[in-house]
Amino acid sequence: MSARFTDQVVLITGAGSGIGRATALAFAREGATVVVVGRRRDALAETVDLISRAGGTASLVTADVTSAEDMAGAVAETVARHGGLHIAVNNAGTLATGLVSEMDERDWNLVLATNLTGTWLSMKYEIEHMRAHGGGVIVNIASNVGAHHRIPGTGAYAAAKAGVAALTRTAALEYSRAGIRINAVSPGASDTEMSRRPGESDADRAARLGETLPLGRIGALDEVAGTVLWLASPDAGFAVGTDVVIDGGASA
Repeated sequence: MSARFTDQVVLITGAGSGIGRATALAFAREGATVVVVGRRRDALAETVDLISRAGGTASLVTADVTSAEDMAGAVAETVARHGGLHIAVNNAGTLATGLVSEMDERDWNLVLATNLTGTWLSMKYEIEHMRAHGGGVIVNIASNVGAHHRIPGTGAYAAAKAGVAALTRTAALEYSRAGIRINAVSPGASDTEMSRRPGESDADRAARLGETLPLGRIGALDEVAGTVLWLASPDAGFAVGTDVVIDGGASA
C-alpha cells in the first residue's frame, strides 16, 4: 500500500457511492485515514467495509450537507476521533432535470441546497479548522455541466455546479495565504448512478453517453479519483483555484 497520504486524515462527503466512494478507496489505498460523510448510513458502512477489507482505515459520520449543525458536527467528530483534518473532498450532490420554465421549485431548491449550499457549508467548517491548525487541502467536485458545457434540461444542476467552481476560485484566493489550497475537479459523464437513466443497464448507459464524447467512452471512477488525489498531493502544490476538467473532450 502506497504511503503518499500516511498520517493524513481525509473527510469525503457523499462517499456512499460513485465518485465519493471511489475517492475514499483511493485515499485509503495510499495510506490515509478516511472519514466518509453522508446521509445514508448503510451506504457509508459499505464503503467503510470495503476499505477495511482492503487493509485501510476508515470511519463514518452520518450528516446532511445542507445542515450547518450537521457539517459543523462532522468536522468536529472527525477531529475528535482522528486528531485532525488535513484534506477534504466535497462531493455530495444530487440531480433533478427539467426545462427552466417547467422545473418544479422543490427540485430546484433541493439541487441548489445540496450541490452549492452543501459545498459552502462543508467548506465553512473545514476551513475554520484548517485555519486554526496550519492549513490543509480542499477539493470540490464541480462538473463539466455548468461552467464548461451545457445540456438542455439541467439548468438547476448547471447553475449549482457553476457556482461550485466560482466559489472554489474565490475561496482559494481568500485562504491560500493561510496555507489552505482549494481546487475543483469537473468530471464529465462517468460511471455513476446519477448518469444512468431509470431502467438503463450499465452497457446501454456507456453506449449512449460514449457516442457523445470525442474519446468515445465514459469516464472511469478511478480516473476522477486519481485527479482528486493529484490535487490533494504535494505534486499539485502550485495549483490554487484550479478547476480541472476531466470529461473525455466534451467541453473541448
